[in-house]
Amino acid sequence: MPTPDFVRELRRFIGTLPLPLVGVTAVIERDGEVLLGRRSDNGRLTPMTGIVDPGEEPADAACRETEEEAGVVVRALRLALVHQIPRITYDNGDQSDYLDLTFRCAWISGSPEPVDGEMTEVGWYPADAIEEILDDDMAERVRHALQDGPAIFSQAR
Repeated sequence: MPTPDFVRELRRFIGTLPLPLVGVTAVIERDGEVLLGRRSDNGRLTPMTGIVDPGEEPADAACRETEEEAGVVVRALRLALVHQIPRITYDNGDQSDYLDLTFRCAWISGSPEPVDGEMTEVGWYPADAIEEILDDDMAERVRHALQDGPAIFSQAR
């Protein structure tokens, strides 16, 4: 489901004005590989991403999005990165400001396959190749998630 119902409902009231949303990125690592999918809207490889539903725990959202998009069951291990994504303006004029919460997740079960149409393909990619196959923002999210240690809180200063 590309746009959650609650976002469509809010858009009825605010039109295309900037809408602050909380997004999640699930970085799933298994045996030196990272689960990535090719987005159906722009063709880019990314980890699993999505929007947190009202009242939903962000770690649960990361797990839910992974199962919805790739058919894989995961468990969130830790918060790895918190950062504000620059404003996105979609083709229809809608503007969104996403606060992204990136989680390192552990694969539990399932064989990756595109499930809900948001991805055209999903699979395991070598973790040491992320710099070559992902854009800078996504590579940064994966790097932080694969490092051990506390969560990183980006600062504009």
